[in-house]
Amino acid sequence: MTADASSLTAEDLEFLRRPLYGFLSVAAGPLPPEPRPVWFEATDAGTLQLFTGPDTLKVRRLRRDPRASIVVAAPVGERERWLSVAGRTTVEPDGAHDLCARLAARYWNLDDPARADELAAMLAADQVRLVIHPQTVRRYLN
Repeated sequence: MTADASSLTAEDLEFLRRPLYGFLSVAAGPLPPEPRPVWFEATDAGTLQLFTGPDTLKVRRLRRDPRASIVVAAPVGERERWLSVAGRTTVEPDGAHDLCARLAARYWNLDDPARADELAAMLAADQVRLVIHPQTVRRYLN
């Protein structure tokens, strides 16, 4: 395992641009974190972003304490590899719908009418964009 104080490498970004699930945990005060699988996007600026509803529990928790982490692992059958990114998270009011559309195209076959309908419903709902600003990056490649 290696750690880099705050930045993602080019190799990290290449790994994170694959359609893999991330497991997001937010600071929960006295409660233990409860990771949830999420779609995410790594940006050229070295941040990670995802979208969610503005009134979700994770957003309420992040507004109280902006610390979050995401762990992404290679699927079974590949060499063991994972990346953990922790840092301050901002809740952004803009860009969530565009991000949602990009990620749906990455994770789903939008030629499937059921998936296209699910995306339309997601785009009709209020969304915010969460941006994780890495402060600690840990990685493992076996």
